[in-house]
Amino acid sequence: MTFSIVARDPQHGELGIAVQSKFLAVGAVVPWAKAGVGAIATQAWANASYGPKGLELLASGLSAAETVEKLTSEDEGHADRQIGIVGASGKPATYTGTGCFSWAGGLTGDDYACQGNILVGAETVQAMARTFEETQGLLCDRLLAALAAGQAAGGDSRGQQSAALLVVRPQGGYSGFNDRFIDLRVDDHPQPIEELQRILKLHKLYLFPSEPQDILPINAELAREIQEILTSTGDYQGQLHGSYDAATREAFRRYSGRENLESRWFDDSRIDRHVLQFMREKAQGGS
Repeated sequence: MTFSIVARDPQHGELGIAVQSKFLAVGAVVPWAKAGVGAIATQAWANASYGPKGLELLASGLSAAETVEKLTSEDEGHADRQIGIVGASGKPATYTGTGCFSWAGGLTGDDYACQGNILVGAETVQAMARTFEETQGLLCDRLLAALAAGQAAGGDSRGQQSAALLVVRPQGGYSGFNDRFIDLRVDDHPQPIEELQRILKLHKLYLFPSEPQDILPINAELAREIQEILTSTGDYQGQLHGSYDAATREAFRRYSGRENLESRWFDDSRIDRHVLQFMREKAQGGS
């Protein structure tokens, strides 16, 4: 009742999983990952111990295939299990027990493993693999693109309910205190993949740093627009004179703090274009 992709981005040292299921809070069961070690998806009649045990085995030096063999050989219920593993290096592996309900199976590539059970057909994992290979950019975007392609190709035969995205990298978590670079879950939603894409967009806005090409100087036209928006939010009470003065800057600082935009805040006359777009959409009644 689940399909997933585990993958790595060797260039940026990232490992991740994306998963969707007709199951409540799939993110609490399927995805497991540790920076520098590997990523694991344990599903079907899931044995959740495969996650932590599998990461320990990978860390000890076993390959993905050897880890699958070790886990399943010691599990009396292995026929009902499905698992995908990618290590920090080496060939990924996927396993589907003979007791998993049709359609069930998986595919592997150089840096990924796709797997699913109770699917409409093989097209789901095939679309995921093809899309991951063809998509460029960040690992999180490639994972979600693959997940969306799997759903478009048929997905879980019972429908949709929850989805999750986990990406780890060394010191990638909040303020660098752990490796959880992205850890997002949609526990119960009629369109969980689309909702996960929306939440990822917010995650990037709130926590990703500004890229140089996204930084705009605040000229008179932008200053007036910012003043108009901040007037509507109650943060600015001055005149709409189009000068980015101290009062306007302070109002913008208050707004940025309230909306969790500190990572893209500048203490001079600049603005991130993604922040500007967020302000415009919110002023127009968007989310």
